[in-house]
Amino acid sequence: MMKINVQDIKPGMYVKILQKTQEGDKEKTQQIEGLVLARKHGHEPGATITLRRMKDGVGVEWIIPLFSPLIQKVELIKASRVRRAKLYYLRNKSSKQVRKKLKIAAKDKKVINTKTAKGIEEIETGVTE
Repeated sequence: MMKINVQDIKPGMYVKILQKTQEGDKEKTQQIEGLVLARKHGHEPGATITLRRMKDGVGVEWIIPLFSPLIQKVELIKASRVRRAKLYYLRNKSSKQVRKKLKIAAKDKKVINTKTAKGIEEIETGVTE
């Protein structure tokens, strides 16, 4: 598998995110899967992505901080070639219309590990916290 930095997540990608959640005294891993509609705040520590998925006929959206320590792993399921930076217009389309709009670019599964990506970035730039 190819290592990709978290900064490479772009609109049009269909990703699966594994995130730690706390319920009472138990810690669980929650899986969030969906299409990346937007990416905001670039490469800042407060950068976020907006994921959207249809669940039981209802559109559900999540706003996820990219550099959160709760994110364990990000897997790329498929990527599409898009011509817009923000894909908010897909909110008004049906699933079939969305599939027509997105041109599938790759079906390879690539794993994006946030902890490894941060470590590699520090080694390459020589910056440590």
